[in-house]
Amino acid sequence: MKNKIRIVVSALIITVSLFMLQRLFMPKYVSDVVEGRLIEEYYKDEPEHDVVFIGDCEVYENFSPAVLWQDYGINSFIRGSAQQLIWQSYYLLEDTLRYEKPEVVIFNVLSMQYNEPQKEAYNRMSIEGMAWSMAKVRNIEASMTSKEQFMDYVFPILRYHARWNDLKAEDLTYLFRDKTVSHNGYYMRVDVKPAENVPEGKLLADYRFGDTAYAYLDKITALCKENGIHLIFVKAPSLYPYWYPEWEEQIEEYASVHDIDYINFLELSEQTQLDYSKDTYDGGLHLNLSGAEKITRYLGEYLKTHTSVPDRRDEPALSAKWADKIAAYNADRDGQLERITDS
Repeated sequence: MKNKIRIVVSALIITVSLFMLQRLFMPKYVSDVVEGRLIEEYYKDEPEHDVVFIGDCEVYENFSPAVLWQDYGINSFIRGSAQQLIWQSYYLLEDTLRYEKPEVVIFNVLSMQYNEPQKEAYNRMSIEGMAWSMAKVRNIEASMTSKEQFMDYVFPILRYHARWNDLKAEDLTYLFRDKTVSHNGYYMRVDVKPAENVPEGKLLADYRFGDTAYAYLDKITALCKENGIHLIFVKAPSLYPYWYPEWEEQIEEYASVHDIDYINFLELSEQTQLDYSKDTYDGGLHLNLSGAEKITRYLGEYLKTHTSVPDRRDEPALSAKWADKIAAYNADRDGQLERITDS
């Protein structure tokens, strides 16, 4: 009997030790590459969103759920991640539907340019924060590069054990404590770097989107249709990476055939009053706060007039939650502006 107890205790100690080491070695994405925390932040919020965004940095850096709430009473969340590939967007949508069924799903179409897995680092930022389900399993299988192993996602310590030499104080501070880095999925930047000398796109051998990209676009379209979700395609007003006219034609054709709304913000600078000398923080790749708030107000008006998304500002409990979110949003803005002034 004593031997059995020893075996059980020993196994428990080993399991707990491995768990602790895994938690320690995994990147915390707190001071560097904070985008790695975005996917998991969705699970902290109540699953009662009427609008859900899926896509890459062109959603999480260019649209502000706080503005949608303040100006239109729209409760939204951005399920975005760096270089989120279209199959990753699809499986994140599958995952979202495990918790809620939004009225509207907004998908940014830039990822149609990719037809095969790209980089492990971006894969991990899109996948590791997902809750475990068959959607995550299928996402891993679809996303792995030739050098990746499935078990490295199941047991991340197999991938990150060599980080011991790079551990920082924050790895201990956030061992079991989370830090929120976004505002309902929106990553805020208030600094300004004007768009100057933006490069034109290079000639491509083939401008046709790949079969895999189209297959997953069909899956997103079908899943939304099956669930009665209003699907909207958007192209954010990022000046770079270059958005080719040939790509635009394909999206316009697909949207027309499948009766999907499509908003290309690159064509709406006058309507949104975007000023690329003031409304971007990195020379035109992404918008800063002022730019994001401008195009979000345009989107809010569009949602108000073209969808059945409700204005929920008369709901006391939800309004109270958003009051706290808006306070954090304003504090983040003011803190960033203060640091810029002091530098």
